[in-house]
Amino acid sequence: MKTIACLGDSNTFGYDPQSLWGDRYAKEIRWTGRLEAAGFRVHNFGMNGLGLSRTSVFPVLVHEAADVSPDLVTVMLGTNDLLMGISAKETVRLMKGLLSLLLERFEVGQVLLIAPPVLRPGTWVQGEGVIRESERLREEYRRLAEEKEICYVDVGAWDVPLAYDGVHFTEKGHRSFAEKILQSIS
Repeated sequence: MKTIACLGDSNTFGYDPQSLWGDRYAKEIRWTGRLEAAGFRVHNFGMNGLGLSRTSVFPVLVHEAADVSPDLVTVMLGTNDLLMGISAKETVRLMKGLLSLLLERFEVGQVLLIAPPVLRPGTWVQGEGVIRESERLREEYRRLAEEKEICYVDVGAWDVPLAYDGVHFTEKGHRSFAEKILQSIS
């Protein structure tokens, strides 16, 4: 059975945007739970609000991921940084730091960089500037993956359904994302 460590923010955590207290979708709805149902052993290291600007968290995340001896480590981060006004260019610089730590522990073929979905207008997304930056991030991450010689997928090309906030996966979004990511890793 293949083991996957999933590093990410609230979309990896499985945040339910309809909840009042930051609850998450049931395991069978979350994309990580759907991977488990497909026969993978999944360790979900998603954290609500996690951004690449929180560099002090990186060593802990990498250590925890290494502890589970994964065959694959997925990384989907950057949305929260963009929402805080950090540019795509700076977000990529921060991602380089995390990837460097990961590549000290894992082979290039074990790391999958996932460009998060392009943001959409919603209650959390109030301007065109942040949407344009999320579009730029896709291309910048593709270049970074090529530079680091790691695997890459672009969620922006998948049209994953997002909630009213313009950021978080809906239940249908988790299903759609899981189907696409399974195609990418199988």
